[in-house]
Amino acid sequence: MLDTRPMVIVVDDDLSTREGLEALLDAAGMKVRGFGSATEFLAWTPPPGPACLILDVSLPDLNGLDIQERIAGDRPEMPIIFITGYGDIPMTVRAMKAGAAEFLTKPLNEDVLLSAVERAVETSRTAVEEKADLDGVQRCYASLSPRERQVMALVVSGLLNKQVGWELGISEITVKAHRGRVMEKMSAGSFADLVKMSERLDLEMPPPRDSRTN
Repeated sequence: MLDTRPMVIVVDDDLSTREGLEALLDAAGMKVRGFGSATEFLAWTPPPGPACLILDVSLPDLNGLDIQERIAGDRPEMPIIFITGYGDIPMTVRAMKAGAAEFLTKPLNEDVLLSAVERAVETSRTAVEEKADLDGVQRCYASLSPRERQVMALVVSGLLNKQVGWELGISEITVKAHRGRVMEKMSAGSFADLVKMSERLDLEMPPPRDSRTN
């Protein structure tokens, strides 16, 4: 049976802290994976799905803030909760500016930590769902022919079929045929859906025909 529980990764070189967090999170119904060093963590590929990272700032092989920078582009949907025994204000500010979900000091309050993890996991869940949805829209758009992409861009810009035909030098009937295929391939239930998809794809609208140079 597929395990759909959110994943919480704990990276802390202190064995007692790591094992205590693993037991706490497991009892809270979450999948947990622990690592004693940055090297071990960075060599591992997290599974897809909602997840958050509990990261000790001070590790023997790599600073936790440097790890944050290193993984920012790979897993932006995985919030980071920093834990430290000696946090200072500049360190906290740097972590939060870089997108950290929380910055907690040891000894950790279990209720505060669990609340932070629950918020982080929910944030991750939303981000994962949005990314999956956008990936689906991008796959649909990739299936369009160059002409269908032109028609889509002009239609969502507000032009009527007759105007689209004039812009592209094709008949209105041909525009309607292309438009129907665009709606089908994009799985758009309505024109409004198609407009929303174009906004998510951040499509560039072509300039009017009379403003183009030959």
